[in-house]
Amino acid sequence: QVQLVESGGGLVQPGGSLRLSCAASGFSFSNYAMSWHRQAPGKRRELVASTIGRSTGYADSVKGRFTISRDNAKNTVDLQMNSLKPEDTAVYYCHAILNMVDYWGQGTQVTVSS
Repeated sequence: QVQLVESGGGLVQPGGSLRLSCAASGFSFSNYAMSWHRQAPGKRRELVASTIGRSTGYADSVKGRFTISRDNAKNTVDLQMNSLKPEDTAVYYCHAILNMVDYWGQGTQVTVSS
């Protein structure tokens, strides 16, 4: 079955960096768009970054700071987060849509605080 497993979250000081990774299994990874979303307490889940083929897209709030990348040989999609701000604090989720069905990972907590 389809599985998305995130890793790499944690506590970091403002201005620091973290790298999240999502390991995917159960589907033909290279054929599908993959994305990262986040949800802060009391807020709606929002799209952070996405990738399909060689194309990428970013939310305005993270452009120039975050980079999404995928390794189709390893079935992984990573999110490199630099210059982190307290407002980046959220649970980050890996996401894929397969045959019009949404699949989500379990989420990984990112906390940016001094």
